[in-house]
Amino acid sequence: MGARGKKVREQDAWLVFEDESGQALRPPKSRTWSRIGVPPQVKVSGKGSGRVSVAGMVCAKPGERTRLFYRMLVHHPGRRGEKNGFREQDFAALLDAAHQQLGGKTVLIWDNSTQHKDALMRELLAARQQWLTVFRLPAYAPDLNPAEGVWANLKNDLGNLAACTVDALADLTRTRLKKMQYRPDLLDGFITETGLTWTPP
Repeated sequence: MGARGKKVREQDAWLVFEDESGQALRPPKSRTWSRIGVPPQVKVSGKGSGRVSVAGMVCAKPGERTRLFYRMLVHHPGRRGEKNGFREQDFAALLDAAHQQLGGKTVLIWDNSTQHKDALMRELLAARQQWLTVFRLPAYAPDLNPAEGVWANLKNDLGNLAACTVDALADLTRTRLKKMQYRPDLLDGFITETGLTWTPP
């Protein structure tokens, strides 16, 4: 991580990787077992266009257990006033919640999404500069973000589960993310996949 790694060591800070993902009612493709010559089929409802959006952060610090924090938004079709994606204030609230639990300083690494770098987000980040330092990933570099491993693992689990409603999909998503929170070894694996040198506690 070069200069970023030095920055983390100097501040005795948590290194936090953030990213967002989403899932609709049509499940992602996944592999499974079946009898020879009998392709498995998963029936999907096809009704509605609800969506579950998730913002997640993989948080690492030498000598500490790797953590996963996340927030979910559930968008039901036809419901006015429901947010269908994360806004700047949502990201700030997620950062504040993680900071409250982790304590100390934070070095945040995320991509160049518009909502990560617009005027409102810059203002919100500046208000937290006493404990927060921000770096942005290069363009089109998902392989450098351990949070991408979280989404890949999640979608692999959801691949053969055809939820009938967006609320059922939200429940399945929440259950699997909570399981990941209790698997620091799995989260460490997502960090290792990026090529980042990492020594778990």
